[in-house]
Amino acid sequence: MDNLDITRQRLCNERLVGRPCERPEDVVQWLCAVQAQDYAGAKWAIAQRTTDVTDAELDRLFNDGKILRTHVLRPTWHLVMPRDIRWMLGLTAPRVNAANAYQYRQLELDDAVFARSNDALVKALQGGGQLTRTEIARVFEEAGIRASGLRLAYLLMRAELDAILCSGPLRGKQFTYALLDERAPSAKAQGRDEALAELTRRYFASHGPALVKDFAWWSGLTLTEARAGIEMARAHLQHETVDGKVHWFAAKQARCGELETPLVHLVPNYDEYVIAYKDHSATLDPALLRAAGDALMAHLVVLDGRVVGGWRRTIQRRAVTVTMNLPLRPKKGEQAALQRAIERYSRFLGMPVTVSS
Repeated sequence: MDNLDITRQRLCNERLVGRPCERPEDVVQWLCAVQAQDYAGAKWAIAQRTTDVTDAELDRLFNDGKILRTHVLRPTWHLVMPRDIRWMLGLTAPRVNAANAYQYRQLELDDAVFARSNDALVKALQGGGQLTRTEIARVFEEAGIRASGLRLAYLLMRAELDAILCSGPLRGKQFTYALLDERAPSAKAQGRDEALAELTRRYFASHGPALVKDFAWWSGLTLTEARAGIEMARAHLQHETVDGKVHWFAAKQARCGELETPLVHLVPNYDEYVIAYKDHSATLDPALLRAAGDALMAHLVVLDGRVVGGWRRTIQRRAVTVTMNLPLRPKKGEQAALQRAIERYSRFLGMPVTVSS
C-alpha cells in the first residue's frame, strides 16, 4: 500500500467512487456524521455520495426529521441519523463540554443555569413545538436567563449536548429547534464501551485507511480513547504501515479497482473526505498548499483523489456562479472532468451554474 492506494481506497470507502448509497439517509448512516455548520455544503456532500438527489429533496428529509442536526463529536454541528443521535451524544458530549469549559466560565454558565435553561426549553417546546433561535432567546428572557450573543449560542449547544434539543424543520431559511425526545423518540442509548467500539468500527470502515490520530481528531476523543476503541473493534479491523504510519481500515472492504481518470469532485469545505483526517499527506501536496494561498480555505477541487485547488459559490435567486482558484491549469481531459462535476452540481441545485476564474 502507498499513498495512491490510500487515496483510492478512501474515495471508495467514502462512496465518492464505486457503488453510491441508495438514499441520502444511507450516506449519513454510513459516514456516522456529516459536519454541517455549512448546511448547504453538507447537503451537497451527501448528494455526491448517492444518485440524482436534489437540494430540495434533502430539505424535505431534514424537515421530516429523517436526518437531524446537532452538536456532536467536535464542538460543531453535524448531521446524524435519529437512530444514532443519542448514543453518539452519550459518548462524545463529555469531551465537547470539556472543550467548552473555558467559555462556560467566561459566560457565567454553570450547572444551575443549564438546569434552568433546559427546563425552560422543555416547557416551551413540549407537544411538538418548534422555535427559532430568536424565539428561544425570548423564552430564556421570560425565565430570567440572560441570553444573547455567545451566551445564547452556548446555552443552545449545551441543551443539544444534554440531549434536550435537536433540529426542527426549516422555517423558510431559518433553522428551528425541537425536543430530541419528540424528533427521535426511538433513539437508543448504549454503554460507553459498546458505543466506543461501534464508532471506531464504523469510522474506519467508512473513512479508512486512516491513522489513530485521524480518528481521535474526527471523533473529538482522546488518543487514549481512540486506541482503546481500536482494541475493542480489532476483530473488524486490519492495518498496514505506510511511510512509517500505521493505517487502519475495515477487515472486509469493497474492492475499488482502478479509478476512471481524470475524475473531479467539487467537495464542500467541511466534506468528510478532508475534514475527517488530521494527516492530509495522502490527499494534499504541501507545495500546492503554498501555491494556492487562501484557495484552500474555500470549497475544494479534488482531482483523482488529490486536492488541486479551491472554489467558491455565489448563489443568486435563479442562478449560481462558481469561482475557481486552480494554481495549475487543468489539462484538456481534466477540463472535461471539471465540466462534468459542474453539471452535476447544477442538476443538484436545479438551476444553472456559470463558472468564473
